[in-house]
Amino acid sequence: MIILFLTSGLLLGWSLGANDAANVFGSAVGSKMLSFRKAAIIASVFVIIGAVVQGAGASDTLGRLGSVNAIGGSFTVALAAAIVVYMMTKFSLPVSTTQAIVGAIIGWNLFTGNPTDAGTLTRILSTWVSGPVLGAVFAVILYILLKALKRKSAIHLVRFESWIRTGLIIVGAFGAYSLGANNIANVMGVFIPAFDLHPLDLKLFSLSSQQQLFLIGSLAIAAGIITYSHRVMQQVGNNIMELSSESAFVVVLSQALVLFIFSSSALSALVQKAGLPPIPMVPVSSTQVVIGSIIGIGLYRGARNINFRVIGDIAAGWVLTPLIAGILTFFSLFFVKNIFGIDVGSKTIGTSPVSLPSTEADPRISEIMQYLILGLIVVGLIAILFYYLLERKKNTELKKSEEKFWKNMK
Repeated sequence: MIILFLTSGLLLGWSLGANDAANVFGSAVGSKMLSFRKAAIIASVFVIIGAVVQGAGASDTLGRLGSVNAIGGSFTVALAAAIVVYMMTKFSLPVSTTQAIVGAIIGWNLFTGNPTDAGTLTRILSTWVSGPVLGAVFAVILYILLKALKRKSAIHLVRFESWIRTGLIIVGAFGAYSLGANNIANVMGVFIPAFDLHPLDLKLFSLSSQQQLFLIGSLAIAAGIITYSHRVMQQVGNNIMELSSESAFVVVLSQALVLFIFSSSALSALVQKAGLPPIPMVPVSSTQVVIGSIIGIGLYRGARNINFRVIGDIAAGWVLTPLIAGILTFFSLFFVKNIFGIDVGSKTIGTSPVSLPSTEADPRISEIMQYLILGLIVVGLIAILFYYLLERKKNTELKKSEEKFWKNMK
């Protein structure tokens, strides 16, 4: 039964991959510097690595916003957020899973009578502003530096484009890693208190209970990237503003830097040691950061090429997403509790959350999860191999076509 409840988190992960995760390579694909298939493979692999290795940073923040203290509540919160993100994706609006899950958690708080932690909510809301602003600032600085480097090096245009293409792959991988590390909390954060699994020993390394959930969630994100992200990539990559190759590189790198800053506990500790306030470990919307980066470059170049109508549509999605998610969660919880009789959570006593029922490690559930994880890993590797072979076949056919063309020209 617990495995069934987890499906809503997988749906949310798939929605994140179809929407937010696509923005890592949206500018690169939109500028024709990288094929969608190759971008999808790279993003999928590094999202999974980032989620498993560094995914715990932002999870605690969502837990402080509202501790969902029943597996039925976790299922409903994740499902409502996933439905909202999927609906926005259908309209090609690159919204944020962070906004959806925050709105859903607040809806759960209202239904169960739990207070919403004002300090945590303020920190999260501040990133909805600071994320795009930082993205814009980083993008402008990086754009100026790249232009200066191009002028001083006097590099040939063909070689420069080749270096940019290679650079897009590297910074895109970094961006996907940062995205997995930062946004996996949106997908699996509400499930962590409800699962206590035995560690999974894979000989070369072992996975804790939390890392097992993050791995499953990141595989769902990868599936979303591969199957349904192309439309949103085009929306972000082309419709806001026409991007040159160097602009695409800058957008991807600035997005990666912002997400890494808000997901690295080591960097936060280093800043704190220097006597500065620690960096909050908060889930940040990659969509907002990417769009902020694109707008920053557009404003620097005179703002003539920016499609402000598209930006207005996207901004409307940002406002509506948490509102709709909160309302949908509230009424869904009422339905699940009263129609199906499932416990969706209760009001906490004082400041101590009520203990979750049946959260001790169950050997049967752990065994099922381990077989599920191993199966998903195998399927994922097969899918990556299949995509690689398709890409290789496509390049071979293109090469043959070019050779045939030049042969006929002679």
